[in-house]
This record gives sequence, C-alpha cells and structure tokens, in this order.
Amino acid sequence: MEKVNPFVQIRRELHQIPELGFQEFKTQAYLLHYLETLPQERMEIKKWKTGLFVKVYGTSPKKLIGYRTDIDGLPIVEQTGLSFKSEHEGRMHACGHDFHMSIALGVLTNVVNHPVQDDVLFIFQPAEEGPGGALPMLETDIMKEWKPDIIFALHIAPEYPVGTIAIREGLLFANTSELFIDLKGKGGHAAYPHETRDMVVASSYLVTQLQSIISRNVDPLDSAVITIGKITGGTVQNIIAETARLEGTIRTLSPEAMQKVKQRIEAVVNGISASFECEAEIDYGSMYHQVYNHEAPTRDFIKFLEAKENINVFICKEAMTGEDFGYMLKEIPGFMFWLGVDSPYGLHHAMLNPDEKAIEIAIKVVSEYIFQM
Repeated sequence: MEKVNPFVQIRRELHQIPELGFQEFKTQAYLLHYLETLPQERMEIKKWKTGLFVKVYGTSPKKLIGYRTDIDGLPIVEQTGLSFKSEHEGRMHACGHDFHMSIALGVLTNVVNHPVQDDVLFIFQPAEEGPGGALPMLETDIMKEWKPDIIFALHIAPEYPVGTIAIREGLLFANTSELFIDLKGKGGHAAYPHETRDMVVASSYLVTQLQSIISRNVDPLDSAVITIGKITGGTVQNIIAETARLEGTIRTLSPEAMQKVKQRIEAVVNGISASFECEAEIDYGSMYHQVYNHEAPTRDFIKFLEAKENINVFICKEAMTGEDFGYMLKEIPGFMFWLGVDSPYGLHHAMLNPDEKAIEIAIKVVSEYIFQM
C-alpha cells in the first residue's frame, strides 16, 4: 500500500469538502480538529466567522510574522476522476486552496514543534473567491491586536513545473472588479417590434461598445481587460426580451486605469439607456486591490531562494489574475509568490490536478524561511 505524506493526505481530505465563501463550516471544523492534535502551550486560536487566526508564540519575539492561506472552493462540477474527488455536488477546490491549507498546516506544525524566536500568525481566510474575506479580516479587532510586521502567502501555478517558484517585485496580480449590468426595456410579440424595447439587441450593442473602452480609452502601454462571460435575456423565441443581464469582470494593472474604465463603462451604459429607451443599472460586486510585492521583503525572499539547490527561481511577469491578499499587502509589508504544481489544466478548470509533490517542497521552503527571518 502506498505510503502517503500526511499533509498530502490532509490535502486529499480537504479536497473532498470544498465550500463556498463564508460557508466553510466543515473546513473550519477540520482545521480545528487538526490543530487540537498539536501541542497547545504556545498556540492561541481565535475564530472569525468561518476563518481562523492561529498565533504561535516565539521564544523571544521581536516581531510578528504573518502567513496567510485561503480556504474556500468554487462552484464548479469536478471532472478529475480522482479517488478523492469532491463529495459536495457542484463544488470543487479548483483554485488550489486545498493545497494552500495543507501547506499552511505543515508549516504551522513545524513552527509549533520547533520553536522560532518570533511570533508567527497563521491566517486561514475564508471567501477569497468571493465575496472577499481579506478586507473584513483586516478590519477585525483580532487583526488590530495581532497585526503582523510582515506577511506573505503563496498561490499554486499550474503552468510552472514542480520545484519552480515564480515571483517579482512590485505588481504581481491585477486590480479586479466584478461587473453586473441589468437592462430593462419593454417586451412584446415578435411580430410587433416597433411596440417594444428589445433588450437582446440593446445588450448586443452594449457588449460591442464595452470592448471599445479597452481599445480606445486605455493607454496602449497600460493593460486592462473587460470580459463579459454571461448574458441572460428573454423567455422564448417569439417574445421580444424585456430584460437582459450581463455578467463579467474588469482587470487593470493600476488603480487609476480601473477608475477610468469604470467611468467609461458608466458613460457607455448611459448612452445605451438613452438610445434604446431603457433602464440600466450597474453593480460592481466584489472588488480586489492589486497584489503589490514590497521591494525589501521580496528581494530578501528571492535571495533566500537562490541559495536553495532544489528550487528554480523565476522572475515572472505580472498577471491579470485577482487575489484579495492585495488588501493585506496594502496595509502590511510582504509578498506573494507562485508555486509550480505542473498541471495541464489551469486554475478554475474542472480538471485541475496539481502535482502533490509540490506540497512537501512548499512546506520546507516556507518553514525554513520563517526559521531564518
């Protein structure tokens, strides 16, 4: 029988119970059950909603080191065929948060069993995929009392081989915002279009015009994305649609570009409203601040990695992905890095299957970095 690394086994068990943001009740209970197996003398646990703060006290602390992991899953039907596939229908850890949690527990176990000088705060954050848990956690009294002096985190990267860590100073992940646009006109019989206000036509024009914002309103040397991923409207083929809803996302490499894009979206939507004589409402849903790696701690981490024989350090480009860890880096010096997991399927894919060998590597790297800080 194959002998499985205990933290690989933890990953597999967590993989079976993915839960959506602020619904991570089984996940929180699983984490607490594991933490109960560790020595309790130097560890203090505080619950916050479905998340956890776990402080491990150092031998003679001069600073508080923060390490954050996210814990929620996605509304995706898993298609991996794994023996430990999701037991929650329509839910999957398709962004690697099961990996993130098992790595965090491995590092926490090392820190508890091999005391370090400084205090270490482990943050198990819910709702990263939405509606966002980082910002409300930052605003808690717990975080105000236990505010780290430095904080860092990782995210799995399917496109990099196991043993590769990708990182860069400055901007790593984009500013992101959800986008929901509701149009309301006047429905009616398909044979009498002149008596209606057709929202299928209006939404079609709107999608086309939204794309002109990127090509004509954003500096070509900057970058931005508007993607409309879903359109709903109408009821049957011979009734003109009274309503339509567009759902999408906005990504920019600067807060200024995000503000500009939103101003232009509002102008375009107002124009559609006037030209098609319809009502229009915009909702930006969840908005995430950019992940910006602070120069000094990032350089220190890169220097540390370069001394490791089994780690390939890759200075990567910024990505249009979003991560609410950006809110924590806005308030606390630190960084995030990509962990190579070598999967042919990308993040948020129903067949994502990261290489579990990356778990042991990450636990070792993160633990050793904390020990030498």
